[in-house]
Amino acid sequence: MISVADLQRRIDAGELSPDNAIAQSLEAITAQDKAIGAFVCCTENVRAANAGPLRGIAVGIKDVMDTAEFPTEMGSPIYRGYRPRADAAVVMMLKQAGASIIGKTTTTAFASMDPTPTLNPHNKGHTPGGSSSGSAAAVAAGMIPLALGTQTGGSVIRPASFCGVAAIKPSYRLLPTVGVKCYSWTLDTVGLFAAGIDDVARGLSAMTGRPELLLPHTIPTPRIGFVLQDFAGAPETSGQAALRIATRAVEKAGAYVRALNLPQIFADAWAAQPIVQEFEAHRALAWEYREHYAEMAPLLRAKLDGSRDTTPAAYDAAIGIANRARQALEKVFDDGDVLLTLSAPGVAPKGLGSTGDARYNRLWTLMGVPCVNVPALVAEVNLPVGVQVIARYGADAQALAAARFVEGALARR
Repeated sequence: MISVADLQRRIDAGELSPDNAIAQSLEAITAQDKAIGAFVCCTENVRAANAGPLRGIAVGIKDVMDTAEFPTEMGSPIYRGYRPRADAAVVMMLKQAGASIIGKTTTTAFASMDPTPTLNPHNKGHTPGGSSSGSAAAVAAGMIPLALGTQTGGSVIRPASFCGVAAIKPSYRLLPTVGVKCYSWTLDTVGLFAAGIDDVARGLSAMTGRPELLLPHTIPTPRIGFVLQDFAGAPETSGQAALRIATRAVEKAGAYVRALNLPQIFADAWAAQPIVQEFEAHRALAWEYREHYAEMAPLLRAKLDGSRDTTPAAYDAAIGIANRARQALEKVFDDGDVLLTLSAPGVAPKGLGSTGDARYNRLWTLMGVPCVNVPALVAEVNLPVGVQVIARYGADAQALAAARFVEGALARR
C-alpha cells in the first residue's frame, strides 16, 4: 500500500516531486484496476497542487459525493451521466489541502446493499465489502494513498476490515455531508481510508485544518474497555480471533484492559438503528422510489418495500432510544478511554452476493462516535480481519492515538 506519511516525507525532502507521486498512482491504477474494478471513472489529466499538506496525494472519491469534474452516478442507472455543477464540501476540503482528485470509486446503489462488481484485492473470489467498496479496495491494492467513503450502518469500518486497511468514521458531522447523496440524515458520516493509522490521521487533519488530530510523538497508554456486543450475535471464528489477538497484544504492551457489559439500553438502540435508517431513507430517496421504482437496485428496492409502513411514532420512539443510549454511553467511558470491539463478524464473504453484515457497526454509527479500524490479522485464504477502536463523541484525536497504540502493539506481538 501507499503511505501518505511516506509520500509527504519524500516530497518534503525533495526526493519525490508531487507530480511524480500522482503519476505513480496513475500507473498503479492502469496496471491493477482492470482486475479489481475499484474505479467508476478516472482521469490522467491531473496535476499536483503547488502547496498544501496533501500536495502529491491522489485521492479517490466515493461516487455518492458530488464532483464537478466527474459524473456522480451513485451506483444507479437513474443517475447515469449525471454531472453536478459543484464539488461536495469534503471534496473542496481535500482540494484546499492540496490533494489531487484522481477519480470516483465504486459504491453500492445509493450507498445501500446491492454489491458492486469490485473484487477484494487480497482474494478476488471475495467481496471488498460495502458500501464504500471501491475506496477500500483501491487503497488496499496500492493504487491510491487516500480515499473517501461514507458510513450509515457499517460502510467504512466493515470494508476496511475486509480489505486490511486503516479507516476512520469520524464523529458525526466532523466532516460535512453537503453535496453527498443522503440516505439517512441522522446517520450518514463521511470517512477516510488509508494504509495506516498515521496516514488516516494526516488526511483528516489536513482536510479539517485541525492539527490536534495528528498523532503525538509519544502515544499514551490507553485504558481500554473490551466489548463483545452479545446482542449483535456471535462472531465468526476469524472475527473472534482478531479481537482476542488484539486484546492480548495491547495487554502485553502495557494497556489496562477491562471487559465491559453494555446496559440493556444499547441492545435497544442497536435494534432501533434500522428503524431510523429506513424511515429516513424513504424520505431521502422518495423521488427515486416513486419516479424510478423499476430502476432501483433490487435489494434496496426490497428493503424499502419492506419498511414503507414504518410510522412516525415508531421513528420518534427509535430516536428517543438513541438519545438515551448516547447519554448512557458517557458513563461507559468512565471505565475506559476507548472501547475495543469487532469491526466485522469475520473475513469478507465469498462471492459478490453480499457486501457483508454491519451488525457490529450500526450501534456506533447511531451513537455518532468516532470509530477507527485497525487491521489485526490475516486469516484463511489470505483475507484480513480488523478490530475497531471507539472513543467518546468529539474525541477523534483520542480515538486515533489509541488506534495507533493498538496498531503498534499488533506489529510487535
